[in-house]
Amino acid sequence: MKTALVTGANKGIGYEVARQLAAKGFHVFVGARNPKAGRKAAKEIVSQESKATFLEIDVSDNDSVTNAAREFSTIANHLDVLVNNAGIIADGDNAILEISDDLFQKTLETNTLGALRVTRAFVPWLRKSNAPRVINVSSGSGQLSGGADGWAPAYCISKTALNGVTVQLAAALPKFAVNSVCPGWVRTEMGGENASRSVEEGADTIVWLALEAPQNLSGKFLRDRKEIPW
Repeated sequence: MKTALVTGANKGIGYEVARQLAAKGFHVFVGARNPKAGRKAAKEIVSQESKATFLEIDVSDNDSVTNAAREFSTIANHLDVLVNNAGIIADGDNAILEISDDLFQKTLETNTLGALRVTRAFVPWLRKSNAPRVINVSSGSGQLSGGADGWAPAYCISKTALNGVTVQLAAALPKFAVNSVCPGWVRTEMGGENASRSVEEGADTIVWLALEAPQNLSGKFLRDRKEIPW
């Protein structure tokens, strides 16, 4: 059975990606830092005659990630797909000249270093896959080619940096498919109810990269299954 780990999978885009992958026959590990929410999400996915296992993981904490990898190894012997979806927008992330160092560091810790930290921890199990795939959920607001507009600068910069992590991982892991995805403005807790896209639309390219995209497609930034500028 193919396996996938989706971080931040207890709600929003992460939940929808986990649900769809489980429906396609994956054993999905529902990564979340909140045990109650994570177990609830995994139970809902399992109730749809799919296989899902909650995995407690706080991507901003190295010990938590290490423990999660150890727990994973007791349940599965390989990992086919890693979706680094967990991310935050911190309160007060309003203006580049006003955000505090602490807020900036907190945002980078989760959105950028978190993805690198999780990938690094799970590489041994990804290497055991015949077609390992790493998908970093980024944002068009992180694009250097017209992405910056003053909105949530710490968040935007963290996604720009995440794209840099994607390129470096793709170079370091030539047998892997490592890509960034812009899901668009999605109606989630983070995106708000006025967002233009459904969670299904937001999840589409991520699921496509997990299931159907060519394995040699790597080191790219994609939206709607097409490459976009960095």
